[in-house]
Amino acid sequence: MIKVDAFVLIISILIQLYSLFDCARTEQERVQKLPKWGWLILILLFGGFGGLMWLFIGRPKSSGNGRGFGQKPRIIPPDDDPDFLRKL
Repeated sequence: MIKVDAFVLIISILIQLYSLFDCARTEQERVQKLPKWGWLILILLFGGFGGLMWLFIGRPKSSGNGRGFGQKPRIIPPDDDPDFLRKL
């Protein structure tokens, strides 16, 4: 029983830390439902439960272009880039 409790505690702390850093690095304009400072306080006060609320409710959704959060955009070669071709 003690091993299960320790496992749940470790998972809760990891969720809280991940959510705290993820929320802190997210731009204010992309945060949903609450201001950024509200989510940070919620995560700190409620621990793993606050972190789960951030992950499911407050975290920004992906832009829908197939890229995940934080990935670099695809590089377009100059001959395929319409902005570059307009400048010629």
